[in-house]
Order: sequence, then structure tokens, then C-alpha cells
Amino acid sequence: MAFNWQTFRTRALTAAVFVVVMLAGLLWNRWSFLILFSVIHFGCWWEYLKLVERIRQVTIHLYIKEGLMLLGYGLMVWFCGKDYGIAGYGIKENLSLVISTVGFVMLLIGIFQKATVGLKILTAGLAGVLYISLSFGLLLRLYDHSDLHIHDTMLVFTAGTFPILIIAGIWINDTMAYIVGSVIGKTPLSKVSPKKTWEGTIGGILLSILVTGFLFPVVAMGKFDLTLFVIGSSMAAVSSVSGTFGDLLESKLKRMAGVKDSGQIMPGHGGFLDRFDSLLLAAPLVWVFLQLFQ
Repeated sequence: MAFNWQTFRTRALTAAVFVVVMLAGLLWNRWSFLILFSVIHFGCWWEYLKLVERIRQVTIHLYIKEGLMLLGYGLMVWFCGKDYGIAGYGIKENLSLVISTVGFVMLLIGIFQKATVGLKILTAGLAGVLYISLSFGLLLRLYDHSDLHIHDTMLVFTAGTFPILIIAGIWINDTMAYIVGSVIGKTPLSKVSPKKTWEGTIGGILLSILVTGFLFPVVAMGKFDLTLFVIGSSMAAVSSVSGTFGDLLESKLKRMAGVKDSGQIMPGHGGFLDRFDSLLLAAPLVWVFLQLFQ
């Protein structure tokens, strides 16, 4: 197949914009982090509900969609730390319940419209709250979760360290899995995602563990530290393995819906779910892992 320069330029430009936006949201401050993942939250929800519509062969009323998204966002905001406040009013205490209440009311209005709402649709909506909103809520909690208790030592890190570490581990894993799979990949990993291979998957996970484990202490302390290497590599292992399952889960949903991409928000790269499917499983599992050090 001839190399398509137009496709390459489109993908490269989209990737560059994506990286700039992500880095700005991740590194600027806690508010940029919240805004970034609020946008991603609603984008993932919209695409998820479109997939549900295609899978169930139904049309979900707009009020039901908006109600579910707001219910989920209220849960996500509930995980904001105490530093998320305006003029002394914490958004967790003052906005979470309000947003969820508005979402619940809109959901009820949508249910009583003429459109038929089956139990399977409501179950899918509840699954979306856990799959998307809870995951991003725990990612917000990890932003302020900046300390680890190792034996008798308390290690304190800059806010945002753990979400950045999770995302870095996933990106490294995806990149290395693609490279290793392209070079030596022969054994298909799953029928759900035929382009993935066992060689690429294992190679990506191992390289993510090593690279992330080495970079974490160097970036955090300016030097290599064995304890931080173990922490960083362990988080990379959890992120990479769970992220791989997250990617397969979204691939399964797309296959059931009969679509190639969940959306077209990023030309050449798909939609929100295509970009953040790994993070949706990695964030809650890393949060569970870090509870061992409390």
C-alpha cells in the first residue's frame, strides 16, 4: 500500500494538538485538570450512549442522555478535593448534589416522554456511571492523593503526580506495544482486536514497567531511587495490564455496535472513548492499588 502523505499529515497534526491540550490540562494547575477531564467525561459519555443506541437498536431521548451525563458528573465532582473551591465555597459540597439532582430530574422527564425506555437502557446508563464517571472521579481523587506510607516513611509528592504517572505508563505501553507488535508480533491476542498480538502486548507492558519505573524517581527526585522505582514500575504494571483490558472492552463495544471508531472528534484517531478507554479501567485499579500504602 502506497504511503498516504495526506493521511499522515492529518494524523500527525491531530496528535500534536492532542498532546499540547493534554499537557496543558495536566500540568497547568488543578483547575485546568478539572476542566480537561470534565470535557473528556462528557465526550466519553456521549459516545458511549451512541454505542448503546446502536447495540440496542433504539433511540435514547435527549433528556435521558443529558440526565445520565449530569448524574455521572455530579458523582465525578463529589471526588474533588478541598482545594477545589471558589470564594470559600467548595464545589464538592455545593455543586455535586445540585448537578446530580438536575440530572435526576432530567432523567425522569425523559423517561416519561413517548420514547420507550427499557430496563436494559437504564442498566447501560448505570454501567456508564461506573465505567466513566466513577473512573474519572477517582482520577480526580488521585490528583490530590500525593502521599504514600512506605513502612515508617511518609513520601509526599507534588499534586497531580499519580494521574500523570498513570497516563505516562499507558502511553508508553501503547507506543511500545505497537512497535514490538509491528516488529515481532505473530500471535493474535484476541478476536475482539485482531491487530493486537501477544508479543506486542507483553513487550509493551514490560517496557512500560521498566521505562516508567526508571523515569519516576529521576523526575520526582532528580536521581535514581530503588523505592520509587518499585512504586513507579508497580503502578505502570497495574496501568498497562488494566489499560489493555480497557482497550479490549471498548473494542468489544464497538464490534457489537458495528463501528470502527467511537467518534470522530480527532481526525485519524477516533473519538474520546478511543483515546481514553485504557484510562477508564486503569484509574480505579491504580486507586485501589494505592490504598495499600495508606
